[in-house]
Amino acid sequence: MTEAHGGIRGWAADRKGVWSRLRFTSLRLRLVVVFGLVALTAAVSASGIAYWLNREAVLTRTQDAVLRDFQQEMQNRAGSLPPDPSQDELQHTAGQMSGSSQRFSVLLVARGADGKALYGTSGALDGFSLQDVPTSLRAAVNKKQKVDSGNKYPYHLYWQRVVQNGTPYLVAGTKVIGGGATGYMLKSLEPEAKDLNSLAWSLGIATGLALIGSALLAQAAATTVLKPVQRLGTAARRLGEGRLDTRLRVSGTDELADLSRTFNYAAEALEKRVDDMAARDEASRRFVADMSHELRTPLTAITAVTEILEEELEAESGSMDPMIEPAVRLVVSETRRLNDLVENLMEVTRFDAGTARLVLDDVDVADQITACLDARAWLDAVDLDAERGIHARLDPRRLDVIMANLVGNALKHGGSPVRVAVRESGTKGGQDGTGAEVVIAVRDHGPGIPEDVLPHVFDRFYKASASRPRSEGSGLGLSIALENAHIHGGEITAANSPDGGAVFTLRLPQDVSALTEDPEQAEGKQGEPS
Repeated sequence: MTEAHGGIRGWAADRKGVWSRLRFTSLRLRLVVVFGLVALTAAVSASGIAYWLNREAVLTRTQDAVLRDFQQEMQNRAGSLPPDPSQDELQHTAGQMSGSSQRFSVLLVARGADGKALYGTSGALDGFSLQDVPTSLRAAVNKKQKVDSGNKYPYHLYWQRVVQNGTPYLVAGTKVIGGGATGYMLKSLEPEAKDLNSLAWSLGIATGLALIGSALLAQAAATTVLKPVQRLGTAARRLGEGRLDTRLRVSGTDELADLSRTFNYAAEALEKRVDDMAARDEASRRFVADMSHELRTPLTAITAVTEILEEELEAESGSMDPMIEPAVRLVVSETRRLNDLVENLMEVTRFDAGTARLVLDDVDVADQITACLDARAWLDAVDLDAERGIHARLDPRRLDVIMANLVGNALKHGGSPVRVAVRESGTKGGQDGTGAEVVIAVRDHGPGIPEDVLPHVFDRFYKASASRPRSEGSGLGLSIALENAHIHGGEITAANSPDGGAVFTLRLPQDVSALTEDPEQAEGKQGEPS
């Protein structure tokens, strides 16, 4: 039995080693493939561009030289022919023209004294004839154009590249200026094609060598990179197992060495943070124990009593005195709200103790407000007038708390529709009087806020029962919103709109970090959640 277990363990270890090697090979293969694809793409692109540029340069240079020589021959030799040349004159002139430096075949077409078409050819290239000239080119050469200030001659030189029996040729044609014979030229481009084929082969060989070189480079890079990465993976696995004293040996000054240093710094910071969190956790446990003793112990007793009273209310016997039934229902309702009140009190104590901190981020105010409304399914009930592109550096979570309280207060106590408007203010604002502001106005269409209530709407636990008869809040929502505005260096004001309804206006500086006296200290506090 022991030998069987030993065999199973050995087989599992061998299988694990095989899979490990496969994963290692797979990463190596991916590096080789990526390097190869990049090198192949770059080489093919460079070769293609080089071939295209050289091809155009070679063909254009040859073409321009041939056409220039042909046009000069047409003007000098064909232009000297009589108006009604003979067959021999055409043949002799064509032979002279073909003997130019470019060595092309020439076909001259003219009408004799009897009005018949006469042809004179140089006789090269298997007898250059009119059938070798494309029909479209002949039509363009013989088409007479209107002479004006922009066109001095009725006939022009036209050319075209053709392929006959696998050999490329340049065909051109024109008429003699002032009237006379029509000349056609045929020039073989086979030497240029051979040169371009040689260039293509050279570029193909260079591409192949680049691909082989990239594969060898990828192999070397994989060997150099994977070993440190493997050590880093082992160290990260040990760190994840709780061995926070794990460190990497650093050697060299390359990027992998920087990565190892970064890992060591992160591990050291994590170890310190875990120790700090352990100490804070111990303190938090003591704090929670004390808070539970002071608040939850009475709450437990009250909850037990309200449960009994609620059972009496639901009993069919009707033993509850109708005179006290409303009071009992009120006690049950208020008990349920007590947990929410405790949560709000905890938030208030953070502000009072000065432990609330900002976690700043660059946000689009319109997107942030939209996310707040969408998370609470208020998009259909709120008219949002906010252009995208108004950015501010603030704490997104605290802005969400502010907007949730203001909009929720308007929906609950005001009248529909509720409108939220966002704009930028160019005036000086903020606690120190510097910087631009973001102004957010939340307006409802309810009865408004009584004048004697306006000075107290942000007071803790203040609720104007006359203007808010159905209020079920704790009286801390607007106070918490105001505190969140103050920690940003902003302000919230309440007023009544001339058209009816209440208007709460939130003003926040666009760059909260610029308002701190010690920017370095402020940056250090950004990562501390409240």
